[in-house]
Amino acid sequence: MSRSVRLDAVLIQAVIAGALSFAHLHDLAEAAHQSGWKAWAYPVSVDLLMVAAWRRLRTARRDRAAWTWFVIALSASLGANVATAGLLDLEHVPAWLRILVAGWPALAFLGGTLLVHSPTAAPVPAQPVDEVAVPEVEMHRTDEPAPAVDLAPELTAAPEPATAPGPVVPVALLDHARKIAEAHQASTGSPMPADVLSTRLQLPAPMTAAIAAQLQLT
Repeated sequence: MSRSVRLDAVLIQAVIAGALSFAHLHDLAEAAHQSGWKAWAYPVSVDLLMVAAWRRLRTARRDRAAWTWFVIALSASLGANVATAGLLDLEHVPAWLRILVAGWPALAFLGGTLLVHSPTAAPVPAQPVDEVAVPEVEMHRTDEPAPAVDLAPELTAAPEPATAPGPVVPVALLDHARKIAEAHQASTGSPMPADVLSTRLQLPAPMTAAIAAQLQLT
């Protein structure tokens, strides 16, 4: 089907639904003792309130007031359709329905006034984003060669280990060793060797070496 045929079908369906709803509202208002031109004014009032609420919803989809009045007008139209479908005795309309029909003009006037004269929130214009100025960096090219980088790690001489200090020789022990060495030299005519002094003293090797160094024994 072409688009024109679909639009025609929708329009025909809208005319039928509007005419039936209009007639049901008229019959309900007339049953509630609103005779003459007043019975015809009620359908117009309901439809106008529904149209005003729908136009408000087109510009403000999240407007709670517009949704509220649209639901009220739609409920009035659907209620009239259901009430006149044989579920309600139109010869004996209950009192609460007569009160509701009688109070509808004031309610519709209040809703229409609020929908037409209530300000709508103006859309916030998008702020233009200022372009951030990026400073231009001038690259200077030179013909000078880049300095050579020595990638080999720098070799440094390892520090020599510190010589551990020798043992402290007591003065009395040093004098005793000197006397032994002098007695050996007097008897033999030659200096006393260090190994002989070590055998005579029976001391640890480090201590004997320290004594021999101080006595200058070989």
